[in-house]
Amino acid sequence: MKTDVLIVGAGPVGLTMAIELTRYKVGVRIIDKAPERTDKSKALVIWSRSLELLERAGVSSRLVEAGQKATSVKISAGDKSIAHFNIEGVESKYPFGLMIPQNETERILDEFLNGLGVKVERPVELTTFTAPGDKVVSTLRHVGGDEETVETSWLIGCDGAHSTVRHQLGMEFRGETSPIDWILADVHLENPPRTPEIEIVWHPEGVLATFPITKDRYRIIADVGAATEDSAPRAEPTLADLQAVLDKRVPGVRATNPIWISSFRISERKVADYRVGRVFVAGDAAHVHSPAGGQGMNTGMQDACNLAWKLALVVRGPGSNSLLDSYSAERSPVAEQVLKVTGRMTSMMTATGEVVQFLRNHTASLILGLAPVRKLAAGVASEISIGYPHSPLNALQRHDDPLPGQRAPIRTDESPVGAGDTPRFVLFAESDGMPQDLLKRYELVLEPALREPYHSGCMWLVRPDGYTALAAKAGDWTAVTAYLDRVAGDQA
Repeated sequence: MKTDVLIVGAGPVGLTMAIELTRYKVGVRIIDKAPERTDKSKALVIWSRSLELLERAGVSSRLVEAGQKATSVKISAGDKSIAHFNIEGVESKYPFGLMIPQNETERILDEFLNGLGVKVERPVELTTFTAPGDKVVSTLRHVGGDEETVETSWLIGCDGAHSTVRHQLGMEFRGETSPIDWILADVHLENPPRTPEIEIVWHPEGVLATFPITKDRYRIIADVGAATEDSAPRAEPTLADLQAVLDKRVPGVRATNPIWISSFRISERKVADYRVGRVFVAGDAAHVHSPAGGQGMNTGMQDACNLAWKLALVVRGPGSNSLLDSYSAERSPVAEQVLKVTGRMTSMMTATGEVVQFLRNHTASLILGLAPVRKLAAGVASEISIGYPHSPLNALQRHDDPLPGQRAPIRTDESPVGAGDTPRFVLFAESDGMPQDLLKRYELVLEPALREPYHSGCMWLVRPDGYTALAAKAGDWTAVTAYLDRVAGDQA
């Protein structure tokens, strides 16, 4: 198969990109400079919306089988409960956070990609590239120093926070790094918090969060104080250091058998534009976030799901180049919002001073005690609330929910929109008055059968990634054809 796309980086984002493009019959190569997959747990949670999107390829069930479901989040301060909200109430087939170590996520995605006939090439490093005209010319360095020149139509950088692709494009990675030091650990706990609950403790000395991985294995994140400009870097934390934090913030809990313990500082950065000509960036190459809420990896995987169907339509035809222009226009605001939310969460959790902490605890308890706020928080955490209200792909016709840019309702008795080997839109409408040749005319971009509308009097066109493209009055076939002509070109 011709190589249409070179993907640089084989973490969860690169693997998701490769799976999505490959199932849509786009020729890909995926490389990674690391000799083997990570053995660290790193990013730990896959949220509901990511699982919905991955289901279209058929991989979600494998992930769910390997992980543990966390169905609620508890926030407390001392012996006072601040908030307790249940993710089981979100309207999704996956009403939970899936706790699964990143090394397991990568293993499952890698094996699934292998089943599609594509293997990650390791260790292979992208050293340079140019993008003259209608191609990208990349230089790859193999083990032993041998170099290879590769020509592809497109290049996608999924190569992390220190992205070679981003650096060579000269993209500014705007943002800042917080001066607060954190401990990050995967350990076994004795007398642990209740599972399968995510528990966050606001202590006068700092925050401590526990995430269940298995029956007695947990991810621990805790801040250990601000660093001053003239202070030496802290030594890497030990099990004793972690236990000292636990003794103060969750007395009675004992850490044993550490898988790994490290320290980090939070960086919050993003690029302004995710595309330069035939080159794209996604995931940590485009944005890095506070780990509060576990949104970073999910945001990157959803970058991949957003770009892949658009690129597949352009590569396979008859997709318009405007589809690719919409990638950054849609995904950049999402990352911006994630940065704002996680940044505010981090600032709130690390507030210092007795008065400030009292006011924080009291205010948060009041606000998060409201049922609508808890529902909103669950929607944000699970990411089912993500949408593209200002997308250039949204039609001008707006009639009824779901509006253009919103996540379309998912029916469990139907195959997911965008499943299969062709990225097609789906029309939810009654057939009354439908032009006889409509489905045939747009057969390359439109599913060859109508689906039942969400309710009477309206019709909806839903994108291959499950977001509403058009909402119009029932029978407004002119709006449908005008939209498909704009996105895909007139196939008549």
